[in-house]
Amino acid sequence: MIRLLRHDEIECRIGTISEKGLSLLLYTDARAAMKILDETFGCLNWQRSHQMIGSSLYCTVSVWDHEKKQWISKSDVGTESYTEKEKGLASDSFKRACVSIGIGRELYTAPFIWVSANRVNIQRKGDKLFTYDKFKLSDISYNDNREIVGLTIVNQNGEVVYSLGQHTGTIQSEKVSAINKELERTGVALDTVLGRYGVASIDDMSESIYRSAINSLKKTKSVPA
Repeated sequence: MIRLLRHDEIECRIGTISEKGLSLLLYTDARAAMKILDETFGCLNWQRSHQMIGSSLYCTVSVWDHEKKQWISKSDVGTESYTEKEKGLASDSFKRACVSIGIGRELYTAPFIWVSANRVNIQRKGDKLFTYDKFKLSDISYNDNREIVGLTIVNQNGEVVYSLGQHTGTIQSEKVSAINKELERTGVALDTVLGRYGVASIDDMSESIYRSAINSLKKTKSVPA
């Protein structure tokens, strides 16, 4: 069984951007795919090759089947990147062929990821909107069907900008008590905290959201006695 991607093997890139916010797309790189091939089949038990068919570059990834004593091959075509054309084509066709084998297929179950404008610094230069903000996954979880059911994305400052329910780290009762204690000490409203992290209740917080919330509260001054 080919394992699922870990959160540190998945990257984010901006899909669309407007004055109201931006969308994010999830992807993995060729290095992660090669690492999983090595782990699953052994570094000497898989191979890749590239072929030009017409004007399109195809990649074929083959893995050795010990039971059948033969190579099992999957192929797919790549698309050009915006930077290095040939390298981008080779990398993209390789990743697509790996998806045919089962590596990274779970990314196709990702939800539509929208980051509202109040959580990202969107700037304008002429008619173009852009941001210098960077985004990465801090948490991801899957169900038994290998579908994404939990997702947390943070910015370059570690602030949560997107959260999807059913995370792996459910908040324990003592952590709920700790947050309530800090809310009472600081006078901060629970709705304010929940709204900042885009969750409906404390129980919906992932481990990473909890850490961010409690650390932020601890830095807040106490209300006067």
